[in-house]
Amino acid sequence: MATFGARLRGVLCWAGLGLCGIVLFLVVAMLLRTYGTRSSGLAIRLREKQQQERQRRGEATFSPRELQELKEVLQGAVRIPTVSFSPNDQNITALEEFEPYIYKAFPLVFSTSFIQHEVIGDYSHLFTIQGANPQLQPYMLLAHIDVVPAYPDGWDVSDPFSAEEHDGFIYGRGTLDNKNSAMGILHALEFLLRRNYKPQRSFYIGLGHDEEVGGKKGAMKIVAELESRGVQLTFVLDEGSFIFDGIIPKIEKPVAVIGITEKGTLDVNLTVTSQVGHSSAPPKRTSIGILSEALYKLETNPMPNLFGHGPEIMLFEQLAPVFNFPLNIIMANLWLFGPLVGWFLEQTPSTNALVRTTTAITMFHAGIKSNVIPPKADATVNFRIHSSQSVEEILEILDKTINDKKVKIEVMDTFDPPHISPWDDQTFAVRVFRQTILDVFPDVASVVPGICVGNTDSRHYSSLTKAIYRFSSVVFNADDLPRFHGLNERISLEDYAKQVEFFFQLIQNCDLDQPTEPHTNLHEL
Repeated sequence: MATFGARLRGVLCWAGLGLCGIVLFLVVAMLLRTYGTRSSGLAIRLREKQQQERQRRGEATFSPRELQELKEVLQGAVRIPTVSFSPNDQNITALEEFEPYIYKAFPLVFSTSFIQHEVIGDYSHLFTIQGANPQLQPYMLLAHIDVVPAYPDGWDVSDPFSAEEHDGFIYGRGTLDNKNSAMGILHALEFLLRRNYKPQRSFYIGLGHDEEVGGKKGAMKIVAELESRGVQLTFVLDEGSFIFDGIIPKIEKPVAVIGITEKGTLDVNLTVTSQVGHSSAPPKRTSIGILSEALYKLETNPMPNLFGHGPEIMLFEQLAPVFNFPLNIIMANLWLFGPLVGWFLEQTPSTNALVRTTTAITMFHAGIKSNVIPPKADATVNFRIHSSQSVEEILEILDKTINDKKVKIEVMDTFDPPHISPWDDQTFAVRVFRQTILDVFPDVASVVPGICVGNTDSRHYSSLTKAIYRFSSVVFNADDLPRFHGLNERISLEDYAKQVEFFFQLIQNCDLDQPTEPHTNLHEL
């Protein structure tokens, strides 16, 4: 018996040592992953490169007169109410007014011999800027000139299209989404031309007029035109994510997040019909009751948490070096802590959108009179699809969740999530973005990939390039989030000047970094 006890103690001792060894191995592995990510060699090289190359390019030092011009031109654009209500209901008068406005605002853009301007789809604009070196594959900058409706109640200024200046901000619909980018790109080009700039690399500028309602008449027609010319692009840059300051918990410095994909969309209409009758003798279940139960099932049974199955994991892995302890260890070891981080992210709406397909009941219609059994009830549900899922998968889950044949499911607008764009140190666009952001925003702690939870015109450009990125070079604080499509949309004069500086430097940096690339059949001017 004593021998057995001794053997048992020996086995337990070896087991304990083995367990300690496993724990020690895990700790070492986590520390290596954590502090191995702290290498800042790339950032150091980029900053050294900045010092060497600043002498070779035009500095983005805007005079007081130019800064005043920036403000006034953006204000003028915001005052043109280019509202999109639906694909078949846009403010055509305002869209027609926009073309002569930009002609007047940017005289060099429209008079320079190596720049061609075309109107596409009646109201969208395509600019072709011919570079000196045809061997360099061109790129494209996108923005849109239409805006969502804005009602005057609740704004801090007299009118959402007044473009009033208040406490250093310009207020108005389109200041963030997305006339700031449209005017910023053109103004950056105008300022470069004033400084006798001639590009080496050709590029395009596309300004869509119906992005807020799908882009079928604007962006899609621009793409069709470029396809007919055999154009292929090294990258596309559209609106999207921002420089977040104070939004990501436990990170003190600003972080630039560039969208490498965006979520897909599925709109469904749910309908229940029943026999009309008098409310004094109601059936056990009315159309409203049946539909309400289906909607309750959808809200209480959200789509699965898919953290780690899409590129959202790259965002947190690459942010690991700028998190404080112990979050830096957690983020550098998502192979172990991924489920915990995924659970944490789903606790708030803004981060929940990163980890799953979201479900939003956006419209409900039923009833004709208080004493009449409603013959019909219908509701619209909007799904924003996670990059690892498809429309087909969501429809299967939707049908199983409702599980009621009385509810008719009708598919409306839909598209799958776009492909994921490349993100590595060898990708030309990534190098240029990092270089430019460090040029203009030296306080940014990190430049990382992310996901756009909204949709942009860029998804239509996948036939022209696989490198599509979504980024607005504007510093975004927590109180800015509800301004999108909401009340008091605004941009500070300082942020707007920085955004123009970003495009000013980006265009030049695309010339300075010239890897060998395939020849493109750029449309001849």
